[in-house]
Amino acid sequence: MNYKLAKTIDEIQCYVGNHNLLALDIETSPKNKYRNDAKASLDSNKSEITGISLSVESGTGIYIPLRHQNYDNADFNEVFLYVKNNILLDESKTVVIHNAVFESSFFYALGIVMKCKVYDTMAAAQLTLKTNTEFRSLADSGLKKLVPELLKAELPTFESVTEGKFFDELNPENFETVRYACADADYALRLYHVFNKWFDENLPKHRFIVEEIESPTAVYVGLMKHNGLLVDRDLLVQKQSEATDMLRELKEDISILTGNVDIGSNATTQEFKNFLYGRLGLPVLKTTGKNKEAADDEAFILLSSYCKENEPEYVPLFDIIKEYRKWGKIKSTYIDSYFKHLNSATGRIHPDLFPLGTETGRFASRNPNLQQCPRKDNDPIGVRNFFIAPKGKVLMSLDFSQIELRVGAFYCRDEAMMETYKSGGDIHAKTTSIIYKISFEQAVDKNAPHYKERRTIAKACNFGVFFGLFARGLLRSLKFKAGLNKTLEECEEIIKNLKAGYPQLETWQRKVKVKAKFNEYTETYLGRRRYLPNILSSNWNKKSFSERQALNTPIQGTAADILKLSIVRILRGLPERPWLKPLLQIHDELIFELPKENLNEAVEFVKRCMETQPFEGFDIPLVAEAAVGTRFGSLKEMED
Repeated sequence: MNYKLAKTIDEIQCYVGNHNLLALDIETSPKNKYRNDAKASLDSNKSEITGISLSVESGTGIYIPLRHQNYDNADFNEVFLYVKNNILLDESKTVVIHNAVFESSFFYALGIVMKCKVYDTMAAAQLTLKTNTEFRSLADSGLKKLVPELLKAELPTFESVTEGKFFDELNPENFETVRYACADADYALRLYHVFNKWFDENLPKHRFIVEEIESPTAVYVGLMKHNGLLVDRDLLVQKQSEATDMLRELKEDISILTGNVDIGSNATTQEFKNFLYGRLGLPVLKTTGKNKEAADDEAFILLSSYCKENEPEYVPLFDIIKEYRKWGKIKSTYIDSYFKHLNSATGRIHPDLFPLGTETGRFASRNPNLQQCPRKDNDPIGVRNFFIAPKGKVLMSLDFSQIELRVGAFYCRDEAMMETYKSGGDIHAKTTSIIYKISFEQAVDKNAPHYKERRTIAKACNFGVFFGLFARGLLRSLKFKAGLNKTLEECEEIIKNLKAGYPQLETWQRKVKVKAKFNEYTETYLGRRRYLPNILSSNWNKKSFSERQALNTPIQGTAADILKLSIVRILRGLPERPWLKPLLQIHDELIFELPKENLNEAVEFVKRCMETQPFEGFDIPLVAEAAVGTRFGSLKEMED
């Protein structure tokens, strides 16, 4: 291997030459005040770039030391200016990075939004197969795992090279230091060729997705990761105290009703189940996969309904249990978790976001999971109000309106659906008029009899029917999510009317299932594939689940692709708008932080990026709704 140290512009230029394809990797070390923080090296707010490695050809590489302590380094300002202008901001360059989220966040900390064409080999790994029908997970996609598997080589571990030291404490003249740093760039470049060869031979559309969607999305995620969301710590403390008091009071009330039965933190203890099904003699209305008594929200709703009809004296117990479980989740999932992940350097929460965290291509989140952040219409304590804008700035949210339903209308080509969206109509009112056989005028009249209930049912149908919703599933959804009790016959009639009113819907569903059974996979419009190994199973449950996945993936996955294409367009415009800071993505919503005086320009720019036709042939209008405010939980909608 030809790995070398480079400390001057001449040495870097001599190596890079005229290559427009190169791989890049950075080494980082904590700032002095965070050197006792075990994870500080991974945090762009607590650490700095120690050195940069580049590779333009397999088996070669250079390492540029920038901040090694007590050793001779390259001139940081001079070299970094060269790297910035000639690599990071050079749109003619393709820069291969393994885990672009990481590098992007550190360059952004230095004020740089990369304009080069990034190729993320970690994203590429997750879009290649590890078996005949299974794509690599994030856990399968680390460099140290991929290189032995695909390139038959062993990479030195960080621990073996550093021996407990930080990277900036190593001597950059030492060959092991240089070898470790250069190998990451060298082997990322080799993986680039391996993956592209695989894509070209097996799944060419996945190469397009990696290059044009997932890699720039990873760069954008790095910006969100660095920025994070500012937390109102005083409010968090106040709500933690309120939740603690509420849980104590509820637990005391339950103790009085049960005779001091131990219910644990979530009313799921075996002692409590013995109390319900043994001492009280209540029927087991739901079981777990292991045929044990269930103790989840659905089980308690069923028991509460049973008691209303048969054992009314026990209804107050289930009302209190419902509150206890709700407050327990609020405290553990939101308040305590947010405290745990509050960054000591920024006073912000910087969640991990995974653009390939689901099989449909939708984002996932953890540490904490802000994808679970409740909307304000289902947020009893105002969880979103924990997140605020700094003084003089505002938070801005752009949210796609009904994007999955719009994608569904695009797919099934039903004239009634398409016309509703093209004319700017109300799809829920249209569905209400169809399933209840009433006029559209009556369906939109908020003073009409049964308006609220009918609209709730129409929404449940709209958000479930594309995915193969059955009458029994509608019944369960209405009962457990909306608190509406409908008979199976009523639900069957609703779905029958729905399919009659949208005749192309069932035709599309049938075609998708037939195609999925023939191919044993399903795809998004841009070709993001999901294999369905159980679509031909003799087991009805497995087969039925795969059929629902066959319907779900084209819609959810295409909606995810549309959001990511919007992100790519936004990313291109950020270098000219350094005041616009991406903070978070939640489902179909993008959140930003910006100065008040730039609000109108920001809304116009982001709306344009989101509402642009995502790909040729997509003929349903996209609508992004803007909201603004100083607290995330109390944003005010903006008029067009």
